[in-house]
Amino acid sequence: MDPSSGFSTALQNAVNAVSGVLTDYVLVTVLLIVAVVFTVRTRGVQFRMAGEMLHLLVRSGRRDNDRRQNDAPAHGNISSFQAFALSIASRVGTGNLAGVASAIALGGPGAVFWMWVIAILGAASAFVESTLAQLFKVKGDKSFRGGPAYYILKGLHKRWWAVTFAVLITLTFGFAFNSVQSNTISDALNASFAIPREATAGVLCLLTLAIICGGVQRISRVSEIVVPVMAIAYIVLALVIIAMNIGRFPEIMMLIVSNAFGADEILGGSVGAAMVMGIKRGLFSNEAGEGSTPNAAATASVSHPVKQGLIQTLGVYTDTLLVCTATAFIILCSGIYTGGHDGIVLTQQAIDAGLGGDHRFGSIFVSVAIFFFAFTSIIANYYYGETNIRFIRNSDLAVRIYRLLVAAIVYAGAVVSLDLVWGFADITMALMTLCNLAAIIMLGKYAIRLLKDYQDQKREGKDPVYRSSTIPEIASETECWE
Repeated sequence: MDPSSGFSTALQNAVNAVSGVLTDYVLVTVLLIVAVVFTVRTRGVQFRMAGEMLHLLVRSGRRDNDRRQNDAPAHGNISSFQAFALSIASRVGTGNLAGVASAIALGGPGAVFWMWVIAILGAASAFVESTLAQLFKVKGDKSFRGGPAYYILKGLHKRWWAVTFAVLITLTFGFAFNSVQSNTISDALNASFAIPREATAGVLCLLTLAIICGGVQRISRVSEIVVPVMAIAYIVLALVIIAMNIGRFPEIMMLIVSNAFGADEILGGSVGAAMVMGIKRGLFSNEAGEGSTPNAAATASVSHPVKQGLIQTLGVYTDTLLVCTATAFIILCSGIYTGGHDGIVLTQQAIDAGLGGDHRFGSIFVSVAIFFFAFTSIIANYYYGETNIRFIRNSDLAVRIYRLLVAAIVYAGAVVSLDLVWGFADITMALMTLCNLAAIIMLGKYAIRLLKDYQDQKREGKDPVYRSSTIPEIASETECWE
């Protein structure tokens, strides 16, 4: 027996065991508790202010007419909508197409219900973390920077904790998740068009370097164009398939709910599987409470932190209630989710079955969609790593080295097996999320006060504006709001 093979197997088993405990039990439990706490403390901000979220997003999409800070010419060039698109670029990727399919294949249709639950409750956590990111953001060279590492340092004064988070998010998003995204792209293109993995890897590597070397401005511009177009096209396709199978719509809704709560499922233990898979895949997709999207939220120039907090909350709904649900209905309409396939292959086959006939439209469309979804995730994930590397050490040399490493990881991810990398990614993601959840529980009081200030100004008929003097005890730590 090859000793290296035995070691690899033992390492894989150990990683899977640790990952299983962290993600299936600890993380799921803490996520739900924190989500419920913030839903109560914000008095259901994700429900009662949904109209305000849409209003802010539409206004920011039409024109960036939010009031700028006094230093806007130097730092105000990332609009609220661009920051939203940047975060959506990271959220909308393999989790929406392959992840949903895996959740249904492994957890049953009831997993969709629990994805909805974690999205709706987790949206409150997303509001808090993104509002805090805006509150404690700092001035970068060309744009604002911020995120959990920054609010942990400035709000809790725990540099070791902040650096730990910065390292974990860089490993998770900059390296592990990016290798998974490039691997999914190469799988889809190889299966649909027989494109060699090495060719896909080379193109992805060059495209990634071309965009990330332009900084957050270029990343956000690409994201705000590509992401809405592909998301709308995918949702339209789902609506067409649903319309073609409209007679089965009530049956599918009943299937989702009964599989989540049915007596047979409870006795058979499948309810637990549906809950765990739905919550895990929901978190991977919408990232609510994970600590990643606050890095994008902090870049926006807005007149009040709550504005971007509300817009980022809408991002959770966009990801899970729209894009993930679209995938779920495509798969459940097809009726082939028990056929032994999962991941991207199941989604491709489901589209073909939903449209009828023997054509390969599903394979081709999903390959194109996953290319754009996963590629925009790669460049957004890269930025999350960059802003945290600059937090640890604001060095242009360190960032240039990081860019080259990301390009190398993207290339490698497209040509190698990623089972072990994915296991490590689950562990670092869980630890990163737990770091962030602990921080926002301790700092959440500031987001609650900001929400009250925002609502008070709205009742007075004002366009809300925040000044650091509003919360005097942290005025010295909120340098962008003087």
